[in-house]
Order: sequence, then C-alpha cells, then structure tokens
Amino acid sequence: MGFFQEVYRVVRDIPPGRVATYGQVALLAGNPRMARQVGWALHQNPDPAQIPCHRVVNRFGGLSAAFAFGDGREEQKRRLNAESVEVDENYCVDLTRFGWRPSIDA
Repeated sequence: MGFFQEVYRVVRDIPPGRVATYGQVALLAGNPRMARQVGWALHQNPDPAQIPCHRVVNRFGGLSAAFAFGDGREEQKRRLNAESVEVDENYCVDLTRFGWRPSIDA
C-alpha cells in the first residue's frame, strides 16, 4: 500500500468530534517526516464523503487556508462545528480538548 493510501486509512479512523495534525497522520501512516505530503494526499482526496480530511489541522490546531474545502477555512470550520468541534476566532482548534488520541479514543 502506498503512502497516500495509508494517509487515507488513518484519516478514515479519526472519529467525529476529534482532529489530528498532519504530523500525527504522517506518523500513524508510517513516515513521521512526511507531514507536508499528508497535505498533498488530502488535497487529492479521492473520496471526500469517506475520507474526512476536514478533521486534519496543523500542529497548532490551525485550519487549512487551502481550497481543498471549497470555501477554505470557513468550510472546514463549518464541518468541524457540525461535529461539535469548537473553532476560535483565529481559526484554531484546542488540541488538548479536541485532539485525537487513538490509544484513548479507540
């Protein structure tokens, strides 16, 4: 299985109401040095209905300004809010509250 497929597998596992960082996804996909490539993989998301890329944020909890969500950060914020994830006025998520901890959240 290629790296992008591993990324999609990991992102599918992020539960609603939780977020993961690009670095965390890279680590769980088997290559902790490929956080930037996680972004590329999500940009090419082949199945947005099944691969919830809106649940991936940067290492500070920041939302993506990229166009992957159509309306950028506003769309990502809307999707996260629909899952009860709070996004502050700076488009950041509190990782201590909403960060995914697979060993705990499983």
